[in-house]
Amino acid sequence: MIVFWIVFGLFLCFLAVLVIRALGFKPKESPPPEPIPVTVGAEAAIRRFQALIQKRTVSYVDRGRMDESEFEAFREMLATLYPAVHATCTRELIGPGGLLYTWKGKSSEAPSVLMAHYDVVPAKEEEWQEPPFSAVIRDGEIWGRGTLDTKCTLHGILEAAEQLIQEGFRPENDLYFAFGGDEEVMGADAPSIVGELESRGVKPAFVLDEGGAIVEGVFPGVKQSAALIGIAEKGAVSMDVTATGKGGHASTPPVRQSLAVLARAIGRLEKPMPFTLTKPALELFDIMGRHSGFALRLIFANLWCFAPLLNLICKKGGGELNAMVRTTCAFTMAKAADAYNVLPRESTAGVNLRLICGDTMERVKARMEKVIADSNVKLTIRQGQDPSPVSKTCDAAWNRLESAIRQTYPQVLVSPYLMVAATDSRHFCRISENVYRFGGMPLTKEQRGLIHNADERIPVALVKEYIAFFTRLIRLS
Repeated sequence: MIVFWIVFGLFLCFLAVLVIRALGFKPKESPPPEPIPVTVGAEAAIRRFQALIQKRTVSYVDRGRMDESEFEAFREMLATLYPAVHATCTRELIGPGGLLYTWKGKSSEAPSVLMAHYDVVPAKEEEWQEPPFSAVIRDGEIWGRGTLDTKCTLHGILEAAEQLIQEGFRPENDLYFAFGGDEEVMGADAPSIVGELESRGVKPAFVLDEGGAIVEGVFPGVKQSAALIGIAEKGAVSMDVTATGKGGHASTPPVRQSLAVLARAIGRLEKPMPFTLTKPALELFDIMGRHSGFALRLIFANLWCFAPLLNLICKKGGGELNAMVRTTCAFTMAKAADAYNVLPRESTAGVNLRLICGDTMERVKARMEKVIADSNVKLTIRQGQDPSPVSKTCDAAWNRLESAIRQTYPQVLVSPYLMVAATDSRHFCRISENVYRFGGMPLTKEQRGLIHNADERIPVALVKEYIAFFTRLIRLS
């Protein structure tokens, strides 16, 4: 009986600890900073944006398919649209189509880099309600390929710079604008720009590229919109899983068929990779968890206890939350025989892996081989890169970005997160410890779904907002 009461007492103490921690797990309130006044000539800015969208800067892996005249026309047009920028900044063409603008500040000690890309993915006109390069305004939205990814970012940066230069503003520190023309095909522009800056000894104190947005409903029980800033990117690997067996006629199948062996391997690889709580995930859970209901606060205030439960929730739910806590494995391609009555000697599945921070390509490959446990199955890495380093969230660079966001969007929460997609910003990790990924505007789930899709478009009202954001960000340089 005494043992029972001891155990019961310990259990009550355990529950008390959980509840007390949850009750103390409250939002860290801080008033938004006083906004810097901003002037935006919206009508003229929209006309310039339409001109940028109308250039068919479509990139392909095979550069021979690219219309270089459109890219050249786009670059020439920038000088016409933004005369003050081109009179004040030096502009260099680096790599096949990379543009590097240098705006000299009062100091070169802590330079910043603002990034975008002006190439776009192909668009099939027959799938669109409006021509993809018309930049027509319909129902309060500008339609066209690149309106969201990411001519809008380039436009916002140059609009802000043009206005500030006309007002006589000079940044405290050197400011670089790095615009790539082949990001969509993982081309050479961004690496070339980084190589050039590295050769000059430039070590940016702050780098900002496309990535996160201000989103709603990102976290259960949180009603406020949240500005999600990517502080790291998952690695990306393309891999072949190839199984071998006896070939021949389908009328006399052997005991081990290559396609069946491959199917078993795929089945084993569908088991989720290990659960990993990285810095981006932990900081997201800490900030968003504090604004959720009590049940979720109980979990996120006590991850030391409830991590297994969170792992189960992520595994069952899948999607973005699951992708933030583990390396993911997606089967995207398959190849076997060319006819129904032929037994393939080899059967291959193409796999796309997204590596969590701390994983490496070789480590994941070794783990997969152990899980498959079949000498007739071979793994071949076709291409890929390891995860990026994780950027800081407690220094001047982060504070500057957070301040610009909260001045422009005072009601939003600001949180780090882990980018599951790849951007050109990963190259800048060679020369900077503070590389962030945030697009500067709110996007609904439906709008995010239009990226790389038919009918890509952006609300006219957002144009003024993202220009105001970049104006404040530059003023804080």
